[in-house]
Amino acid sequence: MRFLLNRLHFIAAMGEYLTLIIDTFLATIKRPPSWALIREQLYNIGVLSLPVVAMTGFSTGLVLAAQSFFQLSDKGLAGATGLMVGKAMITELGPVLTAFMVTGRVGAAMCAELGSMQVTEQIDALQTMAVNPNSYLVAPRIISGTFMLPLLTMFSIFMGIYGGYLLSVYYFHMAPTNYFDPMPIYISLFDLLTGVVKSVIFGVLIVTISCYKGMITTGGAEGVGRSTTNSVVICYTCILISNFLITLGLNVIHNALDRILA
Repeated sequence: MRFLLNRLHFIAAMGEYLTLIIDTFLATIKRPPSWALIREQLYNIGVLSLPVVAMTGFSTGLVLAAQSFFQLSDKGLAGATGLMVGKAMITELGPVLTAFMVTGRVGAAMCAELGSMQVTEQIDALQTMAVNPNSYLVAPRIISGTFMLPLLTMFSIFMGIYGGYLLSVYYFHMAPTNYFDPMPIYISLFDLLTGVVKSVIFGVLIVTISCYKGMITTGGAEGVGRSTTNSVVICYTCILISNFLITLGLNVIHNALDRILA
């Protein structure tokens, strides 16, 4: 019985979540949010996330370069260090780690902010003034998150490759050309597209889940903390699952197109 109730609760929650997305989309088409609201969220999501994204990407590049060099040097393949760093950062680690950092810094803050507004009835006050909360609160965040996460991901990828370059050249004494030359040969446009597609989908998931959990918060301050924790856990889980599905789907499509065009 409890299992059935949990399943019904999950289905109802998914319906509410999809309703929020659809209503926000329709409200945005009907009356786009003001540039001032979008600009504020662009700054909060993008600019303020640069330090943590830079540190994450740079340190990941250092670790990838060190591990790749130690594993490949005794096999005479040290020249592939740069390729390993670039490939991993572009297709997997850059998008995923950036999404994790943005979830912890931005997603939790969004959920806590909207949750506090919900429990203090500020959202109800907006509705009494004929203001659509989804258009005023959720739409600017979705637009900004969808736009900024790919840019943050590209910045993280750049910092990771640069970190690997510094370690390889100045610590392992590799020639700069040995680090960069394999990249244009073995890193394709499809790899870049994979990273961009993942970052866009991750951005939508992070913002919509965080906003949804904030908008349904109940139970005062304790409920805000519970919703914030749940939103972060759900975002992390959805990022990992969607990362696998996107990787699988894009590669299946890519291989099918190759066979058709061959």
